Amino acid sequence: MPLSHANLWIAVDSLARREGLSASGLAIRAGLDPTAFNPSKRIGPGNPPRPRWPSTESLTRILRVTQTSLGEFAALAGDAADVRQTVPVIGMAQAGTEGYFDEAGLPTGDGWEAADLLPRRESLFGLRISGDSMTPLYREGDCVIVDRDAHNVRKGDRVVVQTRTGETIAKEIGRLTSQALTLVSINPAYEPRILARRDIAWMSRILWVSQ
Repeated sequence: MPLSHANLWIAVDSLARREGLSASGLAIRAGLDPTAFNPSKRIGPGNPPRPRWPSTESLTRILRVTQTSLGEFAALAGDAADVRQTVPVIGMAQAGTEGYFDEAGLPTGDGWEAADLLPRRESLFGLRISGDSMTPLYREGDCVIVDRDAHNVRKGDRVVVQTRTGETIAKEIGRLTSQALTLVSINPAYEPRILARRDIAWMSRILWVSQ
């Protein structure tokens, strides 16, 4: 089963202790704001209070600087039995050719690799990044994990989009309307790209990135 909000924060605290650090010290080592993991930031306002989750980027950074795998991280939360599963992975360029996705945008056919990452769900798959438009967040060869059930996206989300012409791209949503989508790159050398909604075959949120 997926990590709960409480267990995810337990894993962050456990990782910090394993490294001989406080939660603030772990954030600083990862190049984050020192208060990023403060207990006061784990619950937001509201009635009832709204749980706040660490961002994918912040988790990726602490895993990278501590050289911790996703399996090891989940084990710190007591969920090790759930993570020794695989998701199908394929290159971003290959994803644009026929035979790798069905009509619902789910993995199909041969040619997929396997990666031990998240608790198994049929809607999960991985794509290998090509190019440098999303550096330094995503680098050439990184594996982004996508959930085809994660359709509800908003401004600021990192997503994978496949166009009706078969192009598959990983970008950040800069603007979202009922008619069009503006996709932006992390690398400032690349201009924003606008796609009409009618030209999008499917779009799903990126959950994790594995270097």
